[in-house]
Amino acid sequence: MFKKFTISDKLLFIAALISLIYSEFLFFIGEKQEAIFIGIWVPSILAFGIYLKLINKK
Repeated sequence: MFKKFTISDKLLFIAALISLIYSEFLFFIGEKQEAIFIGIWVPSILAFGIYLKLINKK
C-alpha cells in the first residue's frame, strides 16, 4: 500500500500526523484553544493532499 505513495504524499501525511500529535500534546498540558487551532490543520492538510492528487490525474 505504501509503495503507491509519492514523496509529497508522505510529507503531507507526516505533516498531518505531526499536527495531530502536537495538538493532543497541547490539549493535555492545558492549552485548549491552541490545541483546537492546531487540530483544525489536520483535515486541511489531508484535503490539500487529496486536491493535489486530483489535479495531477488530469
